[in-house]
Amino acid sequence: MMDPFRLDGEVALITGGGTGLGLAMARSLAGAGARVVLAGRREVVLRQAAEEIGPACNYEVFDVTQLEQAADLVDKVRSREGRLSILINNAGIHLKRPAIETTEEDFLRVLNTHLLGAHAITRHAARGMLAEGRGCVLFVASMAALFGIPYVVAYTAAKSGLVGMVRALATELSPHGVRVNAIAPGWIRTDMLRHLDTDPERKEKILSRTPMRCFGEPEDIGNAAVYLCSPAARFVTGTVLTVDGGASIGF
Repeated sequence: MMDPFRLDGEVALITGGGTGLGLAMARSLAGAGARVVLAGRREVVLRQAAEEIGPACNYEVFDVTQLEQAADLVDKVRSREGRLSILINNAGIHLKRPAIETTEEDFLRVLNTHLLGAHAITRHAARGMLAEGRGCVLFVASMAALFGIPYVVAYTAAKSGLVGMVRALATELSPHGVRVNAIAPGWIRTDMLRHLDTDPERKEKILSRTPMRCFGEPEDIGNAAVYLCSPAARFVTGTVLTVDGGASIGF
């Protein structure tokens, strides 16, 4: 029997794929047999990531806020790889600032990256998937879309918007064979979490409300992405999979 968690023959495009969770997902998808294309702004970082992953990985320099270039990116991937069957919208920026100090420019910058950028790529990628009658689109949400976190009002609005987009897209695309889901990572050991080493009070607060009493590892998100993009999840669409050690239900 074929392993339902394998991704042989699939081609995945991952935005923000050169570092952090994007890189972790790229490693896992490539390990499951997919060809992977990383997209991001820094060519040096992308090249290093692609070399680390190996022959199954390539990259394209791309800024998700340049909405008019989304179609060209999708066309390049399809032309070089022959198809595009998986899209992972991972690129994003963070902004930690009190709500009353968050300007309209701040807000728009975050929304443009997370929402408009993701929608632009999805719009073009989905056309080819619909033509094939199959495909998978995956978004990266956040704990901020599930409960209130102070000082991240723009980020929270963006990630909450992504969750709504997942549900709306799933109702439109899934009848035609294209599944749409999201992963909501908890606190994962990436470079963004290193600041907690100098903030023991904040670290303990997070762990105290996480039933598993530990942080996640990047491969936890990678493995979740493999599942949601694989035939093992063929009947899963419109859902947000929390990978958080129970943080979203902890008290």
